[in-house]
Amino acid sequence: MLGPAPAIGFEFWDGSAVLPEGEYPGTMRVLSADALRHLAWAPGELGFGRAYVSGTLELDGDIFETVRALRSTAPRDTRINLDTARQVLTTAREAVGAAREVGALGRRPPLPPEEARPSHAGLHTKGRDAAAISHHYDVSNDFYGLVLGPSMTYSCARFAAPEDTELRGANPAVTLADAQAAKHDLICRKLGLDERPGMRLLDVGCGWGSMAMHAASVYGAQVVGVTISRAQAELARKRIAEAGLTESVEIRLSDYRELRNEQFDAISSIGMFEHVGTKRTAEYFETLRALLRPQGRLLNHAISAVGGSVMSGRSFVGRYVFPDGELIDVGQVVLAMEQAGFEVRDVDALREHYALTLRHWVGNLEGAWDRAVSLVGEGRARVWRLYMAASAVGFEGGGLGLHQVLGVAPDAHGDAALPGTRRPWF
Repeated sequence: MLGPAPAIGFEFWDGSAVLPEGEYPGTMRVLSADALRHLAWAPGELGFGRAYVSGTLELDGDIFETVRALRSTAPRDTRINLDTARQVLTTAREAVGAAREVGALGRRPPLPPEEARPSHAGLHTKGRDAAAISHHYDVSNDFYGLVLGPSMTYSCARFAAPEDTELRGANPAVTLADAQAAKHDLICRKLGLDERPGMRLLDVGCGWGSMAMHAASVYGAQVVGVTISRAQAELARKRIAEAGLTESVEIRLSDYRELRNEQFDAISSIGMFEHVGTKRTAEYFETLRALLRPQGRLLNHAISAVGGSVMSGRSFVGRYVFPDGELIDVGQVVLAMEQAGFEVRDVDALREHYALTLRHWVGNLEGAWDRAVSLVGEGRARVWRLYMAASAVGFEGGGLGLHQVLGVAPDAHGDAALPGTRRPWF
């Protein structure tokens, strides 16, 4: 055998296999030569992802432990991707590359569906951002309901009790919906919505309206939610009407850059900043700063990566999941907020909570697989299973972070007052 013993089993379409000694977490089954052709034409994570999404490659066993085993054989990587699979298959990839050079592999196989192609518009222009958001969110509200559960919240939950954040499981008494409500409640209190009823909240990237509904129903806030996903806006408005909150919550199909001449007491941005990009970070925070009244608060809740990470068109996630997505180093977030005129008062790290949230989502998807496939097709369902499992492992290993950064807009006297301790928030 060339190289180290494999961390997982490998089985091939001709009946041959390479299996580790003793127990191992899972098996990669290469079902046809097209899987190798995908790897040959796009060596690394993109080819690996295409092979899996096309069904020419299967991952059997516990998908989290299988991905973890692949990662364990490679250097720590802070990006959301599957480079670790490429590292494990280096020897095989070299052989495939040689075969490609002599024409032994033939033409590139058909690409699996749902692959995003960047538009010719400039990066993070309004039109290109709208297309990227539509690719990811305007899929099927029913599919999102299946994966996310009744809370319809597509961001990191908060499992309040210490035992709830065990990486391999959860307190069965705490549901995902409970944990999402706890996250929304924490954000409301960090923003000071509990201090007086009727405060005006802007929820940037409001999704299906869950944060807006919580702020209005629990704290009496007057909320404006903005999204550029038509499917999200449609369902958010329906949910708000059914909850009897139309007098308190307004959902706009609008880009945050279109907000002008309004003032808010508080702004929440939960799971939206990943779509802003480095190029627009200063504009983003300056725009939100101008919308806040003196002593107003902004809470920015976003995935982060040390040194930052761009989900390029050569990555699986960039091509299939989040076109043009970027993860910004939390240090850069803090600096950009300060440069925009905020006083940063709190930074809260929640990566373990996101790992457990993703495990819930994968469990929901696997538990209703046939229904998911009927809603969005097998290719899309495979994309989600792979990206969410790999992301969970990334959060568990510390390669990915999740931070809530709280900034305050000082008044004319430079005062950006907050409670003296965090105690009122918890």
